[in-house]
Amino acid sequence: MQRRFIDYLVITFKGIAMGAADVVPGVSGGTIAFISGIYEELIESIDKVNLGVFKVWKQEGFKRAWNSINGNFLFALFFGVAFSILSLAKLIKWLLHNETILLWSFFFGLVLASILYIAKQIKGWSIKLIIAIIATSILSFYITEAEPFASPDSPFYLLFCGFIAIIAMILPGVSGAFILLILGAYQTAIDTINNLRDGVLTGNMDLFKDALLKFALLGVGAIIGIKVFSKALNWMFKHHKNLTLAILTGFMIGSLNKIWPWKEVLKTRVNSEGEVVTLLDRSISPIAYAGDNELVMAIIFIVIGFATILILESLGKHKNNV
Repeated sequence: MQRRFIDYLVITFKGIAMGAADVVPGVSGGTIAFISGIYEELIESIDKVNLGVFKVWKQEGFKRAWNSINGNFLFALFFGVAFSILSLAKLIKWLLHNETILLWSFFFGLVLASILYIAKQIKGWSIKLIIAIIATSILSFYITEAEPFASPDSPFYLLFCGFIAIIAMILPGVSGAFILLILGAYQTAIDTINNLRDGVLTGNMDLFKDALLKFALLGVGAIIGIKVFSKALNWMFKHHKNLTLAILTGFMIGSLNKIWPWKEVLKTRVNSEGEVVTLLDRSISPIAYAGDNELVMAIIFIVIGFATILILESLGKHKNNV
């Protein structure tokens, strides 16, 4: 497929949208790829990235190897993803500390609408699909209630989190940031991105080295995960699409508990920077919330989050593939 510069610019903007989706624990980058018309090409391009590329490079040159993996497409897309993540991480961190209820309300609306969007893709409802939704909803709910089994600062745990979270780049419906949130590593990931940038800007090499190590661990886990999962999940999506979508729908329904805006802290921990952060909490009624529950504004932000997905879906229906 011959593409012009403007085509790759559009792909980069789609990557920016995917990156923004992956930063917030609501809508997934995979969902953005799906509704913007690049999902299948993304999956196929990822599948082509393997050790065989080096053989092509050696025998036929770099240009042939680069074209064999659709390199221009992947570079334009992931440049947009990286730019978006680095740009938004600071804002998300500030909102997490200063506008917690409103931020989670927006995320709650995003996920609620995403559930409806994914469920609408299911064709031919059956008892099997309903059971799959109920079972995965219950499983997901109990996962959100569980205490993280390791510290988010542990190297092996960061590898594991990167490995699992990359699923968001492969299937629509699951947010990588959301998985990090469930695993208790979302705050660590956001802090790592911010510290990586701040270390460079301020010349603080200790901060930069610590952040680079954590970023590398998440990245290595993600690279391993994308190669392990891509073929299997792509096969499931193509051959058992309805069942896969039902599982995703159930997972998202159960995980709404994790982003319910009103929480009661049950346990805390001290992170690597000496800050006291939440380890375990539980959802409570807005009425039982200690402090200003911001109920009216929270409802407004839930509606805004919900409407965001409806707008993306509407744009997706009128998309022009590039």
